[in-house]
Amino acid sequence: MDSITQLAKIIDQSNNIVFLGGAGVSTESGIRDFRGKNGLYKEAEAKDPAHSPEYLLSSGCLYNEPAKFFDNYRKNLDVREVKPNITHYYLKKLEDMGKLKAVVTQNIDGLHQKAGSKTVYEIHGTMSRCYCDECGKKYPGDIIFKTSGIPECDCGGMIRPDVVLYGEFLPEDYSRASSAILKAEVLIVAGTSLKVGSAAGLISMYQGEHLIIINDTKTPCDDLAEIVIHKPLGEVFTALMEHLEA
Repeated sequence: MDSITQLAKIIDQSNNIVFLGGAGVSTESGIRDFRGKNGLYKEAEAKDPAHSPEYLLSSGCLYNEPAKFFDNYRKNLDVREVKPNITHYYLKKLEDMGKLKAVVTQNIDGLHQKAGSKTVYEIHGTMSRCYCDECGKKYPGDIIFKTSGIPECDCGGMIRPDVVLYGEFLPEDYSRASSAILKAEVLIVAGTSLKVGSAAGLISMYQGEHLIIINDTKTPCDDLAEIVIHKPLGEVFTALMEHLEA
């Protein structure tokens, strides 16, 4: 039995699955990742060696050099026209069947919600919302892309994206994600190198029966998993969808 067929059998037999996904889930939709060989970080380093890519997405940059922050944000993080892919739609189907209890995502693009998923924990925040850092008034995420310069609230405060920047604390969704993973029977981890502490920390909390890791390269947690699949996510989840619909 190959690894995808083995995974499909585990999914068939479980109604308590949690999915933990990283940048690799979104790259199938054409969104560039951060740390890959052609990722945004590599390009940012080449264009602006004086400022690290992490700095350009940090609270320090936002509050000390907001014009630079928003210029980088508009150039590199506009995902308004991006569509969900097979992985997003497969997870939506599992949720509809009552099998998938939660999607935990490191991504900030909102593609899981675009695909129709209801229970999504965004542990790094989301680009779909903004808020004023002075009065807290909420704004839609696209306000940054519809304005120029530093977006300003009616009160005069700065409108910022509701994402977790470098140097900031994780949101309440991290606690919700932790709780879901603690209760899960099956944890499917996909499209993440597990080199970011927030995701690796969630893996360490898992106490269920079946840990599955799907990623195009090895991760530090591969030895902990029952099944490890080093294939493109599109290939894996297309096969899983075909099994589900057979």
